[in-house]
Amino acid sequence: MAVFYEILPFAMFALAFAALLRGYPVAFTLAGVGIAFAILGVALDVFDPIHLRAFPQRIYGNIMEMDKAILVAVPLFVFMGVMLEKSRVAEELLEAMGALFGTMRGGLGISVVVVGALLAASTGIVGATVVTMGLLSLPTMLRRGYDPALASGSIAAAGTLGQIIPPSIVLVLLGDQLSSAYAEAQRAQGIFSPDVVSVGDLFAGALIPGVLLVLVYVGYQLVMAHLKPEGSPAIARGELKLSWRALLSALIPPLLLIVAVLGSILSGLATPTEAAAVGALGATLLAGFRNAGAATNPGYGRSIIALGGAGLLLLIFSTGVIDLKTADAGLALGAAYAVCALAALATLLALWRLKRTGVLDEVMTATARISSMVFVILIGASLFSLVFRELGGDESVEHLLTSMPGGVFGALAAVMIVMFLLGFFLDFIEITFVVVPIVAPVLLMMGVDPVWLGVLMAMNLQTSFLTPPFGFALFYLRGVAPEQVTTGAIYRGAMPFVFIQLAAIVVIILMPWLATALPGLLYD
Repeated sequence: MAVFYEILPFAMFALAFAALLRGYPVAFTLAGVGIAFAILGVALDVFDPIHLRAFPQRIYGNIMEMDKAILVAVPLFVFMGVMLEKSRVAEELLEAMGALFGTMRGGLGISVVVVGALLAASTGIVGATVVTMGLLSLPTMLRRGYDPALASGSIAAAGTLGQIIPPSIVLVLLGDQLSSAYAEAQRAQGIFSPDVVSVGDLFAGALIPGVLLVLVYVGYQLVMAHLKPEGSPAIARGELKLSWRALLSALIPPLLLIVAVLGSILSGLATPTEAAAVGALGATLLAGFRNAGAATNPGYGRSIIALGGAGLLLLIFSTGVIDLKTADAGLALGAAYAVCALAALATLLALWRLKRTGVLDEVMTATARISSMVFVILIGASLFSLVFRELGGDESVEHLLTSMPGGVFGALAAVMIVMFLLGFFLDFIEITFVVVPIVAPVLLMMGVDPVWLGVLMAMNLQTSFLTPPFGFALFYLRGVAPEQVTTGAIYRGAMPFVFIQLAAIVVIILMPWLATALPGLLYD
């Protein structure tokens, strides 16, 4: 009977996994399995029902405590990504990068990777990126004679860069979970003034691996162009017209947004939540300036860009680049109030234009749907993990990982392998909310650096978007790909990028400084 009690927590995982494969909603599956095993535990006298009385406070603490305000960044980043999708940034970037790189062999594949990286650093929404590039780039690449597998694999892989290049929803959620796990691990070790790991640390840690991954993707395009030139041909120079004005017009807005959001976080001028708010406002101004959703853009709309520039002055004052204590107080405060008024006027004008074209309603609906899905899954996963812990699951996991051959690296390898295999069937949100809270405290107590662990997990979760049969990037692309591109071709095209991802994870494991050097330089 004792053996039955020991396997009870793992039976929870097995039942939840089976239910998810049957297609039941994630949040209700996790919560329902948790309640079912709580009732079973009460019947077997191995679970005290009083623990369920703490569940409301557990939810309130996870979402509403001041140190959990980082979760507010989730709907803000989602809003920013969806708004940028509507502002046709991806369309202009693809046209400009195609004209810039298209005359070299593999140039269209390189342009897809570059655009994917820029969209990742400004939106972080995988589905929107893959669908947009699939609609715009895939037909062009096929018409130019690109191999269908290479073209579809490049688009799917480039679209997943939003999972590792900050700002990323995955990094925000992982930062929240690792922050709690790190505090728990330190308390278990008797450290009651614990160090803190923040989302900003993860953003800084993921930046170098993300850039290196982009460079490897570009290198793969060049290698394939050399080995199979017929599969990635160049475009004749006479067919492309490179306009530097169009190139700068496509590049400058997303680059400014990247600098405003990511730069303010890495420099310490703003928290991720504050930077997400700046990004949401910037995306709204950009979409309003381009009159997203309308066929024409009236001339007065260009005044928005001037007012948006005034908003940058507001950012300068509010983040302390100009110190009000040392500057002339009257002049500085007067300028700050004037900039506030201009920024408010610009925002109202942008919102009015977006409301008139129906874009604002679509963005708000999509943001509410995605954000509510994330938080409902968080609630269901919290109940699941509560019951799992009280049934002794955390002790079993700790014993299992600490007894792995190879010590810390053996335990880390086991966790990475399990997460990779789960990625074949589960979404990154489910893995983040269910698996990470269980395994992360054990690994952190074994001395694993939290930033290094977070970056490895983020890269592993990124890989899950490309692994058949349920890779979400593959599904997104399948939904918009032309009929001549088969599902098998999409899978074949994605597999080399999966191996690149796995090789990148191994490199980060062997060279942890790639993930830890930049956070140490910026914050230590």
